[in-house]
Amino acid sequence: MSICPITLELVEGGRHYSRAGLRAVHPRLENLLPLHLTQEEQLREARLRADKMSIQGVQPKLSAVLKPKEGRFEIVDRGGQFILKPNPPPFEEVPANEALTMTLAEIAGLDVPPHGLVSASDESWVYFVRRFDRAGRNQRLHQEDFAQLTGALRDTKYNSSMEQIAKVVETHCTFPAIEKAKLARLLLFCFLTGNEDMHLKNFSLVVRKGVVCLSPAYDLLNTTLVLGNASEESALPLRGKKRKLTRSDWVDYLCRERLGLPTAILDPILHTLDASRDAWIQKIENSYLSTPAKAGYLEILNDRRSRLFG
Repeated sequence: MSICPITLELVEGGRHYSRAGLRAVHPRLENLLPLHLTQEEQLREARLRADKMSIQGVQPKLSAVLKPKEGRFEIVDRGGQFILKPNPPPFEEVPANEALTMTLAEIAGLDVPPHGLVSASDESWVYFVRRFDRAGRNQRLHQEDFAQLTGALRDTKYNSSMEQIAKVVETHCTFPAIEKAKLARLLLFCFLTGNEDMHLKNFSLVVRKGVVCLSPAYDLLNTTLVLGNASEESALPLRGKKRKLTRSDWVDYLCRERLGLPTAILDPILHTLDASRDAWIQKIENSYLSTPAKAGYLEILNDRRSRLFG
């Protein structure tokens, strides 16, 4: 038996991907072949295409369309439905880390796009995720990240605060009470999974049928594990600090006081995050991280859980 690189569940019958995993990506997808590019070739293609694609960011990315009948991704400059992310040097195991973290997010009740891992021709892993700002073949949904909404530039995406994140939701969302609960779940999840790089460009609003709401979660990564010696626990300060954050900071101050979440809304969020532990541990074990990285991920998770839940 093997582990499905999409669902991180056991696959029987000699298959590499599970049928459920493939169907989650596309209803007619029967198999997913490796990319025809090595990691080095992917990085070169990302550099060459950077000024042609609509997707931006520090991490190397490629735009792609899925050819379900052929069971493969095709790299394109425009009109891509998926984003491919090869491992960015000098860091290690980033695709496997992101695939795992996004899967844990889904277990925790967060809205995440279809995603997973596909191998490259040199057997390295590539993370893929469906673009949430696309609907159908040609329809593009209106989407703005929080840097755009607050007038920040790429170089100033860290010049903000968690309180400002909350203000953006309150100001721009059609139903802020609903979106503030989603925001609380996302921020607590990021703390638990060691994501200390949630800057302004990692939050977005999207317009769906005239309703402005938080986009599905994206760029979720245990950066504490990637960096190895991260000195901060949050990219943006909460209550004026970025480290030594406590349950009082996250639950009492941010969720109850700043976001104004009543107990009837907040308690189920906390319960789901706490009750997800066993499922998370199983996914970590099933992930494509190395054995040392699995142990490191679990150590970070246990430390954050003890601080948030006692």
